[in-house]
Amino acid sequence: MTVPLSVLDLSPLVAGGGAGDALRRTLDLARHAEQAGYARYWVAEHHLTAGVASSQPALLLGQIAAATSHIRLGSGAVQTGYLTPLAIVEQFGLLDALYPGRFDLGLGRSAQKRTETPREPVPVAGAHVVDGLLIPEPFSFAPLLASARSKLFASLLGGAGTGFREVLDQIQALLAGPIRDAEGNEAHAVPGEGADLQIWLLGSSGGESAQIAGARGLPFAANYHVAPASVLEAVSAYRNAFQPGVLPAPRVMVSADVVVAADDETARQLASPYAAWVHSIRTGRGAIPFPAPAEDLYESWTDDDRALVADRTATQFVGSPATVAAKLRTLQRVTGADELLITTITYDHADRVRSYELLAKKWYG
Repeated sequence: MTVPLSVLDLSPLVAGGGAGDALRRTLDLARHAEQAGYARYWVAEHHLTAGVASSQPALLLGQIAAATSHIRLGSGAVQTGYLTPLAIVEQFGLLDALYPGRFDLGLGRSAQKRTETPREPVPVAGAHVVDGLLIPEPFSFAPLLASARSKLFASLLGGAGTGFREVLDQIQALLAGPIRDAEGNEAHAVPGEGADLQIWLLGSSGGESAQIAGARGLPFAANYHVAPASVLEAVSAYRNAFQPGVLPAPRVMVSADVVVAADDETARQLASPYAAWVHSIRTGRGAIPFPAPAEDLYESWTDDDRALVADRTATQFVGSPATVAAKLRTLQRVTGADELLITTITYDHADRVRSYELLAKKWYG
């Protein structure tokens, strides 16, 4: 059985382009993805980043819904530390009221207090291959989170600091509604209460997000494209924690960075700026507008520069439709994914659209 493919879009800016251009390209890509047979179209949430325009998922999803007819839409993911549960429910409830039954509410733990259930520490392993799938050496985000830039951004974003479990409790309660106090007073989220939303939790490790998704019987999306070293830990923790709830059985989606072209060499050329783009994130500058392919892009790089992005470049699936489809089948087989979430960035919009179209044609045959 062929598992479904879905899209994760960051609305990336490219060198020389603006946010308006990036957002219009998102609307165009969503229309093409729907025509090509992708199951879902999710948009990310990033803030204070020069190279990414998807800062407000609900606003962007409303525009995408108006430009499409049936593809399922969602957030990948709402960063729950920056909005109240009520605001999240009202935003997505409004979308559901206008376009019923089309939305996934993907939630992430960004800016939340860490209140994880104690778990056995996972041994840190170097890069290794599991049944054909590369699991690279783990990357530590600690220096980035401790940087002065990160502290400045935290002060501007004003994270609520509430525990993720409590936020999810409130979101689910508001959707079920009404909420009543001890004296019988009622509060209704309108729109929002009774909305036909599918909640997904997203995570990059076997920590709190995976455990909560499993314990509540929710679907879970594991981020191989962000943290490839811990994808197997994440899906294992989710499945081990799973109890029937919203779902009767586990449902896992796994993400991957992909660039497809007519042949391997052309795809490698289109993907060549990717290392520079990841480097801008890993050094704490934030994602830059995606550069155009250039022969001198890496002339001044040191071994340390290359090592900083090695796990991401080694796990980006680049090549012809047959090459990339084979790698995605390995990812699906090793993780047991029920669905794959594809994210693709190229400098030229036509190349990005073509990448998704070529992959879908090969995948669905």
